[in-house]
Amino acid sequence: MSNSPSTESTDRSAKTRQLLGMKGAAPGEKSIWKIRLQLMKPITWIPLIWGVVCGAASGGGYTWTPEDILRAVTCMLLSGPLMAGYTQTLNDFYDRELDAINEPYRPIPSGAISVPQVVTQIVVLLLAGIGVAYGLDRWVGHEFPTLTCLTLFGAFLAYIYSAPPLKLKKNGWLGNYALGASYIALPWWAGHALFGDLNWTIVILTLFYSLAGLGIAVVNDFKSVEGDRQLGLKSIPVMFGVGTAAWICVLMIDIFQAGIAGYLISIHQNLYAAILLLLIVPQITFQDMYFLRSPLENDVKYQASAQPFLVLGMLVAGLALGHAGI
Repeated sequence: MSNSPSTESTDRSAKTRQLLGMKGAAPGEKSIWKIRLQLMKPITWIPLIWGVVCGAASGGGYTWTPEDILRAVTCMLLSGPLMAGYTQTLNDFYDRELDAINEPYRPIPSGAISVPQVVTQIVVLLLAGIGVAYGLDRWVGHEFPTLTCLTLFGAFLAYIYSAPPLKLKKNGWLGNYALGASYIALPWWAGHALFGDLNWTIVILTLFYSLAGLGIAVVNDFKSVEGDRQLGLKSIPVMFGVGTAAWICVLMIDIFQAGIAGYLISIHQNLYAAILLLLIVPQITFQDMYFLRSPLENDVKYQASAQPFLVLGMLVAGLALGHAGI
């Protein structure tokens, strides 16, 4: 008897979620390359690739020439598939006990890939990332290897986030801020350094913006509350409870975006500031509709509906900074 269309659709959805590294996947994948891709969680590459776009906008030196397009795409490859892939694979390696509780279908706890194979993948992605970063530094003529140093710093941050003894993710505040900075500040710095001169103003502003990223990172903690509690990880939902953590999350997201808009007003980029503030409004709407009412059930739905406005706001801020010559 053949499967019904709804069953086939569900199977395809589960396989897609598995390949992208999303929650709700199904076990059983046999292809080693698909398993390796699942470890790298392609769904997480998108914000880092977007961060490079925002950094290129703030750098002020990007032009729509074939060479600049190729430089930007290479930097996106560095930030997304290589370094985010390295980070996610490393995180899965050190989280295999936690995943056995929360997401047993993940490649390592399910036994789909061996530990030596995972270690090899981590090393290859890291070395490839360092090599591409060094190549970009040479390509744009950096006297100081800015992109190589950013890559090494990002790799170190990923390691102390996931690995003992520090394992920053055990602390809800430090871990989520490190995650937020990795998704906003680091790729932004890379894009800015590629098409401008990275300076302390940009560094401080993007670290401030990363506090909104901290709020986004907290959203991801709601899917693993039970496992975090069992293993003693002090995530924000575990420390403060689900309801309070949801409010902390949305306030961080909204307040620090509004703070960036205030800075744009202070440098006379009023139109960009107004657009950024307007983009916060639908985020607040979806926070009320979905997230605050049921964060455990609606975390994915909230992210899908609200995050596009946050990332558009990042680009608006980047364009404003580039226009102002910051």
